[in-house]
Amino acid sequence: MPKILIRNLNNKVILANEDSASILNDIHNAGIDWMHACGAKGRCTTCKMVVHSGLESFGPDTEAETKFRTLGKLKSNERLACQNSCKGDLEISVAEINKFPHMTYTD
Repeated sequence: MPKILIRNLNNKVILANEDSASILNDIHNAGIDWMHACGAKGRCTTCKMVVHSGLESFGPDTEAETKFRTLGKLKSNERLACQNSCKGDLEISVAEINKFPHMTYTD
């Protein structure tokens, strides 16, 4: 099973289910609160993750990601957690703009 390491959550490591619909589902199934204002429909960027390693295991941008990249709302190392599944080990962070006030983040 691929591993997802979340750097700014104390280097929390979770196991991804290869049959999962999305990385967002894997994160939520591990009991981690991760923002998704549009209900995981790809209509916003609140679930975006900063990808530090493993970017090569993603497929091409989804239609939603292409739209948000064109609008300048997604950087080249950011992907939407609701629009992608985990195919290999990842090292990610919660985007600064999408951090919850009730959670403790690390550097």
